[in-house]
Amino acid sequence: MSKDKQFVTEITPQGEDFSRWYLDVIKKAELMDYSPVRGCIVFRPEGYELWENIQRDLDRRFKETGHRNAYFPLFIPESFFQKEKEHVEGFNPELPWVTEAAGEKLEERLAIRPTSETMFGHMYSKWIQSYRDLPLLINQWANVVRWEKRTLPFLRTSEFLWQEGHTAHETEDEAREETMKMLSVYREFVEEFLAIPVIEGEKTPSERFAGAVNTYSIEAMMKDGKAVQAGTSHYLGTKFAVAFDIKYLDRENTLQFAHTTSWGVSTRLIGAMIMVHGDDRGLALPPKVAPTQVIMIPIGPAKTRDQVVGRVDELFAELKKAGIRTRVDDRSDVSPGWKFNEYEMRGIPLRLELGPRDMENGQVVLVSRISGEKRIVRQDNLIAEVETMLADIQREMYEKAKKFREDNFYDVDTLDEMKASMEEKRGFVLAGWCGSGACEKQVKEETGATSRNIPFEPEKKKSKCLVCGEHAEHTVVFARAY
Repeated sequence: MSKDKQFVTEITPQGEDFSRWYLDVIKKAELMDYSPVRGCIVFRPEGYELWENIQRDLDRRFKETGHRNAYFPLFIPESFFQKEKEHVEGFNPELPWVTEAAGEKLEERLAIRPTSETMFGHMYSKWIQSYRDLPLLINQWANVVRWEKRTLPFLRTSEFLWQEGHTAHETEDEAREETMKMLSVYREFVEEFLAIPVIEGEKTPSERFAGAVNTYSIEAMMKDGKAVQAGTSHYLGTKFAVAFDIKYLDRENTLQFAHTTSWGVSTRLIGAMIMVHGDDRGLALPPKVAPTQVIMIPIGPAKTRDQVVGRVDELFAELKKAGIRTRVDDRSDVSPGWKFNEYEMRGIPLRLELGPRDMENGQVVLVSRISGEKRIVRQDNLIAEVETMLADIQREMYEKAKKFREDNFYDVDTLDEMKASMEEKRGFVLAGWCGSGACEKQVKEETGATSRNIPFEPEKKKSKCLVCGEHAEHTVVFARAY
């Protein structure tokens, strides 16, 4: 066996070094490679197809809720950032600037887009004149740049891919309804499509998006117990409308400022999905997002090879026609056992095996990547059996991830309890918080954990602040995070 094919067995166990496991898996599964620019990655086809599938399903959901796609410039004038003070203070440390072009110094520096509230605000001030122009519901699929000091592929990179929705409304109630609607769209997508259970809630003031009145998030638990912010939705009030003069004539012919929102998810969803579902064998991809849902492997002696491969090709055509994403591996220089290990490492949800005896009996063997369950099914009922098994795998993955979160979720009453819990265990902590920034800061300084959000439906309501012991205004989820 050539040395370059030994990658199947070269994965660091999660329990030994989770970060190394993650890097081993994404590299060996050929999802990405490092670019020559610090903090940037190349999406290889296997990785980019994951994003395409995420994009396709989310885009459908956005359009069903009345949103349309557009595209806005990558370069943003520096003066735009000066118009909203909180916004520029929040993003200035991460901004890369263009100062020269065509050999000449620019009159005004241009930021490379970290997010597009300012550009949308500028354009909306031109497009919105009357209440008849509202609501304005626009989304863009784009790349953004935030010059991160510490990077991790997919989860935190200097350049990443995302979508950002920006909407404008007549009233605060309409804008708030939009904000919560899109948070629900994200929750449903992440849970249904990526099989990741999430916690919905509001961010504390210190964790809000720069310039937002309220920020809401969905938070997911990784297998090392850390959190990933899987999506955010922001109610911006009239802050950006005032800064960019987004005014409209209302139904009484009076000038009013529009209420705006913004919301987004990014390619960090790929990293989260890997960390939630992967195991020591490698990736484990939910069927709905997997680029390949079924890998077909012919087995048996060389003398029956042509006949078996011929039947595999016929069944492949049937699966493909039914819309099931399928591949065939009929390489003759690699053993079936090697292929089994390779495709388990790549996370393909379902393996189909066909040998000469299976042909005689008119059957195939289906094997689940998640449970290892083997089902012998009739070829004449293959489509229904495959669809059923893929649905079972999708459901099992969600339930397994939810059970893991439940088993690693603790509630505490004091900071000392929280420190002891985080030293001994991995996972999330539920605790009371008085609302003081000083208490929140002390939690971070002494535990390394941040407030993830104030959950809408906490399993338990806490009555006292974990730091000062005063009345708890909020019940908060704390965790170390990526």
